[in-house]
Amino acid sequence: MTEHELLAEFTRLGALKQGHFQLTSGLHSRQYVQCAAVFEYPAHAEKIAAELVKKLPQDIDTVIAPAIGGISLGYEVARALHCHFIFAEREKGRMALRRGFTLHPQEKILVVEDVVTTGGSVQEILELGRKHDCKVQAVAALVDRSGGRVDFHVPFISLLKLDIETFVPEDCPLCRADEPLTQPGSKGKLD
Repeated sequence: MTEHELLAEFTRLGALKQGHFQLTSGLHSRQYVQCAAVFEYPAHAEKIAAELVKKLPQDIDTVIAPAIGGISLGYEVARALHCHFIFAEREKGRMALRRGFTLHPQEKILVVEDVVTTGGSVQEILELGRKHDCKVQAVAALVDRSGGRVDFHVPFISLLKLDIETFVPEDCPLCRADEPLTQPGSKGKLD
């Protein structure tokens, strides 16, 4: 699939939304990426994940993803690579291995996230890998929104690179045009 075809598929599946959004950061944007929408349709998710897997190192022992956004993609990538899959969750504000999940010294790991913006969750997973003396082969994501501002010190592979413009609310042209403001994930407009 070309990047243009992937963008069209993301839009069709509702993973790339257009409108006037208030992001978690408080900033406003014309676009919002919700990769969870891709995983509503397993056949489409499998096809999209397969495109990512084509770009990845194949010698992986374990795929590890941060909860919750990376879980579905991480599972799908691990299934395609025929390897082990685990995820990390927040515990006392930091990513931690729970549920009996473990990593082992020299284990070859691939860190998988749905969308990378600041890379914070991925950095925490990388720290877990270093703490367990693992060999991090790469970081993979469906969407890289970082604008090249993250450096994981390992290969970073994504299907799409999106530069999504954001605005502080006081200077938002969408607010000035009285476009209805929506919080992603909510069922309605903000008051």
